[in-house]
Amino acid sequence: MSAALATTALPTASLAVGSPWASRSLTLPPLGNLDAYISAVNRMPMLTLEEEQSAARRLRDDNDIDAAGQLVLSHLRLVVSIARQYLGYGLPHGDLIQEGNVGLMKAVKRFDPDQGVRLVSYAMHWIKAEIHEYVLKNWRMVKMATTKAQRKLFFNLRSKKQGFRSEALDGDTHREAFSDDEVSIVARDLNVKPEEVREMEMRLSGGDVVLDPGPGDDSEDRFGPIAFLTDSAHEPTAMLESAQRDLLASEGIAQALVALDDRSRRIVSERWLKVNDDGSGGMTLHELAAVYGVSAERVRQIEVAAMKKMRKTLAEYA
Repeated sequence: MSAALATTALPTASLAVGSPWASRSLTLPPLGNLDAYISAVNRMPMLTLEEEQSAARRLRDDNDIDAAGQLVLSHLRLVVSIARQYLGYGLPHGDLIQEGNVGLMKAVKRFDPDQGVRLVSYAMHWIKAEIHEYVLKNWRMVKMATTKAQRKLFFNLRSKKQGFRSEALDGDTHREAFSDDEVSIVARDLNVKPEEVREMEMRLSGGDVVLDPGPGDDSEDRFGPIAFLTDSAHEPTAMLESAQRDLLASEGIAQALVALDDRSRRIVSERWLKVNDDGSGGMTLHELAAVYGVSAERVRQIEVAAMKKMRKTLAEYA
């Protein structure tokens, strides 16, 4: 469980003396414990329809933070229940709950008690949306689903496969891949293309690969796929280009400066090649204008002409 969930203290819901909500808050010890958290939220009293609408109206009309805390605390058990449905993706239960709590708070903020629905029905969408985003971003390092169709496939393929296996008549309940008929059924039910079903199934069934096994002995099992990746820094073409850049930056620049007259050479050197001890650049246009007794605009024109001549010399040198 993440540290954030373990140390979260949700607002106290302040009601009349004698109410089950009086002096009620949810605070876990610094080290936290997921079982203790779940036990605590399950002890939170449920709201009646009248209490829920009253709290929602106080939040909407008066921005009552205590009312918001009351609505959130009374629905934390819903988040725990929904988060449990996503444990099959191998992500920490505590993190799933925490993301679901974010969705619950968004739902509470947007809830309108005059729409005629209970908060529990309205909040389910927001809770699942936040958990979906978390699963998609963290289940694999490479993003699994980007389009709407891919997201639908991602969250439905597992249940579809389990349904097919439980209904198998040939006793082959351990077969992993979809058959052609099953692909067609899934594609029709989810309104996607059969090739999209196969692609997502392949991506979901592929295991994580460790690129670099890390330090260790020289045995074959320590040899990871990273060894096969190209080192672009030592690619022959890149090495030749790097050597040419270094040559132009040294001998090429020196030769281009020689082709300039003294004034142009000094202006370029002071403006672009000189670095002071404090790391700042050389002289400004106005400083050089004062040295030569001309305007700053004239110095700029000389600089532009000198640069143009240097680029021509460098092109010939290359």
